[in-house]
Amino acid sequence: MKPATRRAAPGARRPPALIVLNKPFGVVSQFSSGTAGRATLADFVRLPNVYPAGRLDADSEGVILLTDDGALQARISDPRHKLPKIYWVQVEGVPDEPALRAFRDGVMLRDGPTRPAGARRFEQPPPVWPRDPPVRFRREIPTTWLELTLREGRNRQIRRMTAAVGFPTLRLVRYAVGPWTVAGLAPGQWRPAAATEWDGTPML
Repeated sequence: MKPATRRAAPGARRPPALIVLNKPFGVVSQFSSGTAGRATLADFVRLPNVYPAGRLDADSEGVILLTDDGALQARISDPRHKLPKIYWVQVEGVPDEPALRAFRDGVMLRDGPTRPAGARRFEQPPPVWPRDPPVRFRREIPTTWLELTLREGRNRQIRRMTAAVGFPTLRLVRYAVGPWTVAGLAPGQWRPAAATEWDGTPML
C-alpha cells in the first residue's frame, strides 16, 4: 500500500523558500546578467523567483540568503532587527589588544562611527576553503585571521574598519547571518533552510 500523500488545504500558503548559499569569490550577488561577463547567483541557484536578502560584495565570500518571500526578505535585511553578521577576516599584520578594542568600541569612518563590534583573534586559521584565485601575500608581512561580528551593514564596512585600524583586509568570508551559517557548504553550494530558524524578533 502506498503511503498517503498530504496535500495542502485549498488556499493554504506553502512556507517561503529560504536558501543559504556559500557565495564564491568574484560572484556578483544578483541574478541579472548585466555584469560584463562576471558570474552571478544564477550560475549557482536555478530556482524561480528567489531574490537575495541583503548583499555581499563580489570580492567577499560566504553566506548570502535568498528567499521568494518579500516580507521575509525585508525582515532579514532591515537593520532594525539587528541580525548579527559574523565575518572571518584575514588581515595584514598582527592586531594587538588595543586594535581589537578599537573594533569593540567603534571605529570612526568618513560616514561616522561604527557601532561596537565583536572582535577576537584566531590562534589558528578558521576552517575555510582555498580561495580561487588565491590571495596574494607579501612574504615579509605576517597575516592574522579575525572574527568580527557586526549588527549594521554599511558599504564595504569591514574593509574600511580594518584599514582605519591599520590592518588591511586580504580576504573576507561572511560565516553567518543570524542563525544561518555556511558550515558544511563548499563554495557555490546551497541548502534549503527553515525560516522558522528565526522568528523575526530582534536579536539583541
